[in-house]
Amino acid sequence: MDMKLEVVTIPVSDVDRARKFYESLGWRLDETPPGVVQVTPPGSGCSVQFGPTRTSAPPGSAENLFLVVPDIEKARDDLVAAGIEVSDVFHRVAQVDADGQILGAEPDLASGPDPEHRSYLSYASFRDPDGNGWLCQEVTARRPGRVDPSATSFGSVSDLTAALVRAAQAHGEHEKRTGEADPDWPDWYALYMVREQSGAELPL
Repeated sequence: MDMKLEVVTIPVSDVDRARKFYESLGWRLDETPPGVVQVTPPGSGCSVQFGPTRTSAPPGSAENLFLVVPDIEKARDDLVAAGIEVSDVFHRVAQVDADGQILGAEPDLASGPDPEHRSYLSYASFRDPDGNGWLCQEVTARRPGRVDPSATSFGSVSDLTAALVRAAQAHGEHEKRTGEADPDWPDWYALYMVREQSGAELPL
């Protein structure tokens, strides 16, 4: 039986203020019963709810709410353009194995995105008016087993566009290695995009 996480509740002190804040991010305001506000980030299968009786947790006590994005710098630029106070982009300085697992002790933090734009390592953070903490995390390739390759999908036009750009760049390197144009590039693109999303070995 499928069990899909579809709603996360956050504690806020001023429902109207919170609604205006999340709408300013471009999140969709969903139709809900009275006393419940639900907003959904673009491309997300999970929504966020708040309201005067939704939770007994202290307002602003939610931490490490992750928003996965395909391009951390663009995500930060979009938030800044919306008038949101956002941290600078930062990354974890880490050795990562072939499966994307961090090796060694808890890594240090450094300014800017991960130099190689490896998935899971680059972030930017912001808080809502109550202090609930959000982390944007750049992810372009999933760890093996995290995504079913037979169910590849993209949550938004921007996600699909970013995947196509990465596939095009990788295919350019492929053609350099082979020394010839690839007439079957649509098949190569499709294979690359499915494998990247599922964490499988990428085509050369």
